[in-house]
Order: sequence, then structure tokens, then C-alpha cells
Amino acid sequence: MSDAGVDTSTLCLFDVDGTLTAARQRVTPDMAEFLQKLRTRVRVGVVGGSDLSKIKEQLGDDVIQKVDYVFAENGLVAYKSGQLHSVQSIQAHMGEELLQDFINFCLNYMAKIKLPKKRGTFVEFRNGMLNVSPIGRSCTQEERIEFYELDKKEKIRETFVSVLQEEFKGKGLSFSIGGQISFDVFPDGWDKRYCLGIVEKDDYSTIHFFGDKTKPVSLCHVTPHGGRISAAGRKRLRDLLRPPDRRPRGVQPGGDAAPVRAALLLLSSNACQL
Repeated sequence: MSDAGVDTSTLCLFDVDGTLTAARQRVTPDMAEFLQKLRTRVRVGVVGGSDLSKIKEQLGDDVIQKVDYVFAENGLVAYKSGQLHSVQSIQAHMGEELLQDFINFCLNYMAKIKLPKKRGTFVEFRNGMLNVSPIGRSCTQEERIEFYELDKKEKIRETFVSVLQEEFKGKGLSFSIGGQISFDVFPDGWDKRYCLGIVEKDDYSTIHFFGDKTKPVSLCHVTPHGGRISAAGRKRLRDLLRPPDRRPRGVQPGGDAAPVRAALLLLSSNACQL
């Protein structure tokens, strides 16, 4: 793609589940079109905790060619300009002994949890992380939603993570609860901020991050080389991508809406109806 008219100093970086798509669902045609329009004005990247095969299921088999960066597993498997950039290995980092101790503890803990349903693939081994799911990743979409509603009430994943944090204290592991049925486990520093270590080498002056669970202490406060990184939540993104006459009262492209200014540059009155 030609760089003519593209602000190559600005990167818009999008979470996948809950932001570009509903959890584990395919991207809508409107959102896919929006990303392609946006890419004519700024650099565009996607970052997800899932492996590349799952990101392709959601964003298309050609996603590596459709955006400038694809960061699978939080950037531990990274693609840039359609080419594999780098791969990290959790196995090499943790060592086999700690890895097996952790997996065995998780399986033993989950064996004692009583749920309405259990399926398969309770621990998924990825290049840069482990994904742990009490219900099992092979559950159906209906079973996924059922577990998610139960988890919101009984905090199954939150309790599980608390136990793991105590059991493996001092082992250099971090935990991230996301999506609907699982949580990720990875070495300290290997969360979504990991991908910033890759993009900072490309000297962006501004990085806008869009995610469904952004917080003031999240990605928006990590600033490589003095560049500015801001963050916006999924609802904010959806509202600000509407035409001006269809935005909720008080939602305008300024002030605390700064993270979406780059996106709004390309959108006219026929903006994507998200």
C-alpha cells in the first residue's frame, strides 16, 4: 500500500476480542471497512492475547496483509508489514520444571471446581503464554455465555488467579483475566505492553490504543522515548465513530476523546455505523 497521505508518525493499535469483534466472533463488514479506511491515514495494528490462527478466524486469513502490525499472543508472535518479525517462547523462559509444576497445579485445582458444564482444552499452551479455562476452550458459544454470566457472580476466574498468585509468588508470573472463559499467564512484562517494545523502534510520535478494558493505569501510561500513548475504551470508540448528529450528547472529538482523533480524520458524514 502506498504511503501517500498516510501519517506515518501515528499508530492506531486495536485490541481484538471485545473491541474489533465480539468475543471470539468474526469482524463485521463495517468494522473491517473502517480499518481499511483508517489505514489510508495512519498506521494500523491489532494486538490480541489469542494465537494467530484465532485472530485469523476473527479478522480474516489475510489480516497480516490488511494491517501494518499483527501482534498475536500480546506481541510475542509479531508480524510487521506482512512478514514474521519475531517469536518468543514461554517454555524457554520459564523452564520445563516450573512449567510442569504450574500446569499440574492448575489441572488439580480445576478438577475440584464444580460447574454446570465442563468441556475440553483447559490449559492451552501458546508460544508466549498459557491460557487457562475452567470450563474448557472447546465449549460452545452458548456454554461460553453461560459460564461468563456465572463467573460474573461467583468470580471463579478471579479466585483462581488469586490462588495462583499466592502459590507461585516470586516466580515472575503475571496473570490477565480477559474475554469470557479464561485467563492468560505469562512472564512479567509479557502483557499487551510487550508489543510496544517492537513499535517504539519505529519512532511513532503518537500511539492510540483502543481496548474494551482500558484503565488509567493501563497501556495509556507506558510512553516509549517520550512519545504519547493514549487509550480509549470500546464504547468510546463506537460512539465517536458515529456521524456527528448520531453521537451521544457531550461526545465530541476533543478533550478526553483525544485517543480517537486520528480515527476521525478519515471519517466523513458517512462514517461506519457501529
